[in-house]
Amino acid sequence: MFGANGNPDHEDCVRIIHRALDAGINLIDTADLYSTGESEVIVGEALAQVARENVILATKVHFPMGKDPNARGSSRRWILAECDNSLRRLGVDYIDLYQVHRPDPTVDIDETLGALTDLQRAGKIRVFGSSTFPAYQLVEAQWASERRGLGRFYTEQPPYSILVRAIEADVLPVAEHYGLGVLPWSPLAGGWLSGSFGHGRDNTSYRATGPLAARLGLAKRYDVTRPENQRKVEIVTQLANLADKAEITMVELALAFVLEHPAISGALIGPRTIEQLETQLGAPDVALGSEILDAIDELVPPGTNVVAREMAYDAPALTESRRRRRSA
Repeated sequence: MFGANGNPDHEDCVRIIHRALDAGINLIDTADLYSTGESEVIVGEALAQVARENVILATKVHFPMGKDPNARGSSRRWILAECDNSLRRLGVDYIDLYQVHRPDPTVDIDETLGALTDLQRAGKIRVFGSSTFPAYQLVEAQWASERRGLGRFYTEQPPYSILVRAIEADVLPVAEHYGLGVLPWSPLAGGWLSGSFGHGRDNTSYRATGPLAARLGLAKRYDVTRPENQRKVEIVTQLANLADKAEITMVELALAFVLEHPAISGALIGPRTIEQLETQLGAPDVALGSEILDAIDELVPPGTNVVAREMAYDAPALTESRRRRRSA
């Protein structure tokens, strides 16, 4: 949320990062995509003022970075070039965790892993991981690493929240089997679990408008007049009641739920302001009892999403061109 697509005030963003570090947070995750590189620049400005060895720095590569058709994806050519670009924007000599932001169906996983392994051996990155990969591709990547003698994914960064639980069925068991760290993004379901939504609330979100929202189709996600979102409003209202009974905030309920799963290494938060950060810092100290967890399971069954296809990645096999039979 740093830069033009979130908080454009660099000094304020740096203050947020420093407050997070002072509070004990030690991992900063960004991506080249975020505000088209500006987020990485802001993170670099913040890191220049602290001890670099005390921070685990993570960034990502994959999405288009301009109109050049070669400036995107998971090819060897682009990964090697964009890693150098990220290092320059961040103002650092190495990246602790370099992640492939999404699967690339046009590039063989061997090529991607080979490029990442070379970056690792060159000392430009410490380890590498994936983001929003389906379970079968995580398995394929581990197999390729072993059989080809390449470095392997150490982490997976999937979407996970009370409203988006599909990864419990396959991604999380695979991660546990292979010993992958799991760093879920959007534990507040893009703001749905921030306390702003529900019956009696204004049911609006700053993320529902703007260029990035339009690009990612977020307007539909936050349009409460849509039937699937009406169901979200009902569930969020009941979750708010659970939080009130437990004498915790909705934010604390949402983050504590994500942290409760044994496969989760830590939750990635995305505060746009100091105030938002402060509401989230106490979540690791919240323990949810079995009564609350059972009640959540009744509202959103384990391994399911409230909205079925809300994983931020559609498998190529589900695209319309791949689902239509040939004419006789």
